[in-house]
Amino acid sequence: MRNKLLPASFFNPISILGGIVALIAWIAFLFLVILTKSLGEYNVYMEIFTYLIVPVFLIVGLLLIAIGMMIRKRLQRKGIEGLDKKNIFIFNLNEVKTRNSLIIFISVTVIFIISTVVGSYEAFHYTESNEFCGKLCHKVMTPEYSTYQLSPHARVPCVECHIGEGVNWFVKSKISGVRQVFHYISSTFPMPIETPLISLRPAKETCEKCHWPQKFYTHKLNHFKYFLRDSANTEWDLVLKMKIGPSHQSFKTSEGIHWHINPDVEIQYKASEQRDSVFWVKYSNKKTGTETIFQDEEMIKSDSELAVMQTRTMDCMDCHNRPSHEYRSPYFYINNLFVSGKIPSSVPWLKRVGMIALKPKYSTVDSAVLGIKNKILTTYQNKYPEVLRKHKEEIDSAAAVITLAYLENTFPEMKISFREYPRHIGHFESDGCFRCHNGRYKSDKGKEISKDCYNCHTIVQQGIKDSTDFCDINSTLDYIHPVDIENDWQEQLCSDCHSLPSKN
Repeated sequence: MRNKLLPASFFNPISILGGIVALIAWIAFLFLVILTKSLGEYNVYMEIFTYLIVPVFLIVGLLLIAIGMMIRKRLQRKGIEGLDKKNIFIFNLNEVKTRNSLIIFISVTVIFIISTVVGSYEAFHYTESNEFCGKLCHKVMTPEYSTYQLSPHARVPCVECHIGEGVNWFVKSKISGVRQVFHYISSTFPMPIETPLISLRPAKETCEKCHWPQKFYTHKLNHFKYFLRDSANTEWDLVLKMKIGPSHQSFKTSEGIHWHINPDVEIQYKASEQRDSVFWVKYSNKKTGTETIFQDEEMIKSDSELAVMQTRTMDCMDCHNRPSHEYRSPYFYINNLFVSGKIPSSVPWLKRVGMIALKPKYSTVDSAVLGIKNKILTTYQNKYPEVLRKHKEEIDSAAAVITLAYLENTFPEMKISFREYPRHIGHFESDGCFRCHNGRYKSDKGKEISKDCYNCHTIVQQGIKDSTDFCDINSTLDYIHPVDIENDWQEQLCSDCHSLPSKN
């Protein structure tokens, strides 16, 4: 006997199947929501299944119910099932059957709408989460997600920088995401992922929400510690007064490194796709209206070549290009390991041996784990066997720590390291500032973009630990290279040696 609470048109194979699918999906959705909330642990795959996959089955089930009922009624209108045509369009609330059907319809609709609203909100919230961004496409996003968790922006949601506020960029990001998912599923994504991201939202609409340009920073002291590759791992200290802003806050952005974002100044440039080689620079003074164009004397481009290049207005990202995803060089993290005491500077030749072990390009994580340790041990065994016998336990421990630091900054399977993703702050690991400030850019009237290092910083202290030279905070020392290379450091770029190995 059929249930009088449901209309006769419901009782067909398609609608019944749809009802079963929708009921199972609804029960599964409730169960999974309760389960995820009660566990209190965030699981990216559980969230995907709960808020993205299960609702699809619920919607499909409801659509099957509607389709089945429409087909049944169409057949009934044609007289195939002998429905009384006089009663097809009668809607009489005095009839118990009609009232029950209406109550069921309204109840199901309300529940469905509420569920859809809640599910849609949870789905939206989930797609905006860091876990969704970092864990969904595991292989591709592991490098970015890993470095992000170790960055100063680790508590800033990914969407704050990559999407920002507003519907337009939200829609653009989701459309871009669909394309990225397709490339991931079809394994057609490049390795490494190409940078810079052309579609990245301008820094004025993201970075400046927190790092607002009206906040002016004055000079800052930076203390760097380097360890030489000699038997004693000699510590070399360098203290710089960084002129990131003016000498006094009231001068705002009239001088210093952040002069580049002075609201009265606009700097435009044309460069290679990777923005590591700049060919043309235009300086505009908005107050006076004067404009000056500089070109690299060694890489002069014709007007036709410059015409097809993108003209980019300089912003924060041109220097701070790796604000949350930094891939540091062995020079950087091995020095930091010594400073933090994670590896002992008392083990002779450890800096030299560690750098030798990190020089090869390892193809996989496993080969890196085995290769770094074996290289350290075999180098000590072949060159410094007495040191190995005396400090075997310390060397084994140091090898493990160095390997971990390597894996936090290098991802062999995706072919990613500091070489492929250089940071442009400074000029140690990449050309950085020297992309423009290299003494080669001159205007038609003979003006040039200065290469004077003291425009950006002065040297307050330098030398071997406990016997350093120092000067007054408002003065500067002449730079001394820790290793005697005569005047080569004045002619070459730092990155020519410190990119390890030379740039490809």
